[in-house]
Amino acid sequence: MPAPAWPRVSVVLGTHNGARYLGEQLRSILTQSHPIAEIVLSDDASSDGTVELAERLVDGHRPSDATTPDLVVLRNPAALGVTANFEQVLQAASGDLIVLCDQDDVWHTDRIARAVAEFTARPGLDLVAAEARLVDEGGASIGRSLFETLGVDVRLRLRLESDAAFDELLRRNVLTGATMMVSRSLVERAVPFPASWVHDEWLAMVASVGGGIAVVSDPLIDYRQHGGNQIGVTRLGAGGRLARLREPRTARNERLLARARDLAERLPAIVPADERMAAEVRAKLAHEVVRQGIPVRRSARLAPVWREWRSGAYRRYGLGAQDVLRDLVQPV
Repeated sequence: MPAPAWPRVSVVLGTHNGARYLGEQLRSILTQSHPIAEIVLSDDASSDGTVELAERLVDGHRPSDATTPDLVVLRNPAALGVTANFEQVLQAASGDLIVLCDQDDVWHTDRIARAVAEFTARPGLDLVAAEARLVDEGGASIGRSLFETLGVDVRLRLRLESDAAFDELLRRNVLTGATMMVSRSLVERAVPFPASWVHDEWLAMVASVGGGIAVVSDPLIDYRQHGGNQIGVTRLGAGGRLARLREPRTARNERLLARARDLAERLPAIVPADERMAAEVRAKLAHEVVRQGIPVRRSARLAPVWREWRSGAYRRYGLGAQDVLRDLVQPV
């Protein structure tokens, strides 16, 4: 019988001074149960031997394993930053399916196989994300999962796998790039990434109005927490939420407004026939304009915040009562 026609799988890895953990991550990639065609590494001006370590590990794996993937290295003399670095490496990948990879995590052996199975079950699918086990610097479990920390329960997971994904992601992103596999088609539609968006958030948003999203409820990676993560467990817990009420709001609201502007400009151009989506992103932009204009004096904030609450905008385009409280009490 002929061999099965596996989709060509690329792993894309963005690195910056990642030598401390990269060896463990690469070994977990090289021992996946599903074949990988290539690893494309885009390095952001590392000075700790990150690239040399990757080359040595992949080369050393070849004599004992004929299925070892090719290693393609892109070197950035000046750091591009996380989003631009991932945009570059995603475009350089040649696979039909592309797996996003952080430099400091560890993959479970069936990570790729489980994600490929989702794409096989749903032809035309754009993105698969998954649960992750949260571990400390040494790789020991910290007793919580990524979805628990983000508040992704069964109801939300099912909505993310349905036509309601766009509405959920319009409120906030709950999908993490380190757990994602995406289609080449999604990357081609999503680039260039808006500067105001993180790469994984933008990919998820574009997927939500395209071929859709699948969510694996089992952990497929160990997601290492060591203080430099974009998503931190402490930051997302109750203590982190209380701390944010004391932080100045200006930079955050400016960022949310910039993201809403880019969303209203870009997403309707990607899916021009979706009139409901276009109306929703315009309404989200209007909501962020209101939030940006909330007065400095706290006593003057009540009326505009109340009007937005009554309209339902806080619930539809943000975190509801959490955002109301932030707009009422945060300093400028």
